[in-house]
Amino acid sequence: RPAPTLSIEPHVAAVQPGETASFRCRVVHGAQPVQLQWKRTNNLPLGDNVKVGPDGSVLTVTSVQNGDQGAYRCIATNPHGKATVTASLNIKQAPKVRVSPAAGMMKVTAGETMSLACHASGKPRPTITWYRVEGSRETPLVATATTDSRAQYQVASASPEHAGTYVCRAQSREGSAEARVQVEVGGGAGLPPRASVSVEEIAAVMGQEVSMHCQATGSPAPVTSWSKLRAPLPWLHKVEGGTLTLSNVGRQDSGQYICNATNSVGYSEAYVQVEVEAPPYTTILNEQVTAVAGETVRLQCLAHGSHPIEFGWSRVGGAPMPAHAKSTKDGYLLIGPLRQSDGGTYKCVASNRVGSSDARARVTVRGESPAFGQNWLSKTRGQCRDIMSMTSRMFS
Repeated sequence: RPAPTLSIEPHVAAVQPGETASFRCRVVHGAQPVQLQWKRTNNLPLGDNVKVGPDGSVLTVTSVQNGDQGAYRCIATNPHGKATVTASLNIKQAPKVRVSPAAGMMKVTAGETMSLACHASGKPRPTITWYRVEGSRETPLVATATTDSRAQYQVASASPEHAGTYVCRAQSREGSAEARVQVEVGGGAGLPPRASVSVEEIAAVMGQEVSMHCQATGSPAPVTSWSKLRAPLPWLHKVEGGTLTLSNVGRQDSGQYICNATNSVGYSEAYVQVEVEAPPYTTILNEQVTAVAGETVRLQCLAHGSHPIEFGWSRVGGAPMPAHAKSTKDGYLLIGPLRQSDGGTYKCVASNRVGSSDARARVTVRGESPAFGQNWLSKTRGQCRDIMSMTSRMFS
């Protein structure tokens, strides 16, 4: 009779801290009875969060912790022998980063060595890269010394142009983490500031929130502030860390916004043009119009909002527009000569690229005007006289 033969699933399990992992040990061959037992390698005891099923085939690790990582052995014995199979539990960890200097600020004198170190941890092991930040642009740097968990960037002789913001970023398939260091280079003549903005033109719709970010380099480190060309900053604004945020913008908030960067060497400016667009607000002059049949009615539609604005006329209720009605690009509707069937409600819709609105006017048509009736009667009488004269000549 044979000794036991085993299989295990999965061979490797990778989970994050706090999750649950399970392994199933199965007896493929072997004479019964077979006894199953689980152990950790290096004779480590099973943790309190490790449970084994009633028949011994399933091992479950709940609320996984870093100390649970390692190999787990399933051991099967029967009267004819023993077999062992091993599975591995790996703990996944999102990257973590710490930089040196830990305060995130470094001051060096021109000519001295500037050294930035970044330490990263995580499972799987993350890649580590240093970047220099200038406005919205990040430039990757070549580390002067690297290990699996550390990257160092060093400048042998710092100068004012080395002042600025540096970022260490660690990345793996489990995520990314970063830390920043602000470097100031003192001594020498210094470096005048250079201001830059992430976006130079912003188009917004009334009521939205708008943010614009200013970055400045220089030595000594420049101080940044925001202003608006030929006007104060809007009342609903805030400035945090070089970012200007405008809340609930209106058309009056359109204009040029200026980031000012200054230090002891000089100053610099960067500009953002903001255009706030508004949907049309539509009205009609003379919303109630009464006219006599035969006359001509003119309705005027007015709209306030961002241009260009287009106008369109229709009848309310689905009736077609009169064939003798004409509309113009600037919002006029002309109906004439009026007929009784032209009475009703007319709608003007004004639209632009951000929205539309409408207004309505009621047209009431009365009977024919006296002048119109007299003209028709005079013309008819003249026609009758002509007919009578022709008849008289024929009989003569």
